[in-house]
Amino acid sequence: MKSTLFEIMGIPIRSYGMMMVIGFALGLWRAIRVGRRVGFAPERIYDLSLVVLLSGVVGARLVFVLLNPDTENWARFYAVWNGGLSFHGGVLLAVVGGYCYTRFTGLGFWQCADLFAPSIAIGYAVTRVGCFLNGCCYGAPTNLPWAVRFVENGVCTPPSHPTQIYATLANLIIYLILTRLESWQRNPGFIFTSYLMLYGVYRFAVEFLRKGYSAKLLWAGLTQAQVISLAMIGLCGLVLLVKYRRPRKP
Repeated sequence: MKSTLFEIMGIPIRSYGMMMVIGFALGLWRAIRVGRRVGFAPERIYDLSLVVLLSGVVGARLVFVLLNPDTENWARFYAVWNGGLSFHGGVLLAVVGGYCYTRFTGLGFWQCADLFAPSIAIGYAVTRVGCFLNGCCYGAPTNLPWAVRFVENGVCTPPSHPTQIYATLANLIIYLILTRLESWQRNPGFIFTSYLMLYGVYRFAVEFLRKGYSAKLLWAGLTQAQVISLAMIGLCGLVLLVKYRRPRKP
């Protein structure tokens, strides 16, 4: 693994943080390119993306520290480059931050959420490459030919599932699905709700390979992320069925 890519004047450049920055840049580029076509000013997208990014990182780190008091401490709260982020917590606070910004500026919240949903998927896919380089979030031992040995606390794991790469591939597929759904004529919020449900499905599935290794069990043999993902799937599926099953009226 390569948790530190290189150093600049003695300052280490972490692979996780670098991949997060690259993922953010790709997502922002995509949002601006598509936003121009539907009437969003680029400067508004820049501002909103920064609000969403900062809110998301704080929320992701906050929830992760709260859920892992035995391994995390508040003194190292800022060390996001080492990993230790809860995506579900990040989404929650990012939605709050984005909603406050759109209310302040008069933008449509759901239109903005739909615009950003594919960008979140592509950004997440790239960030998971950082998890792979960092050696965290790996899966159970396996004999598959693409198994990888990771280093944890100075000790090599047995050949294990590279679930970080599975996550990257799954979210690239989610991105492609969302870009196809954009052509469907549905009311605002359809793309974002679809993204949350698709993410929940992916996360629930991949956690079966992580539980007991890089994911903690919470209840009934399910991990923390699986319990939250089940709630997301059920709620978003219900919203899609009730509100978005018919095309938008002209």
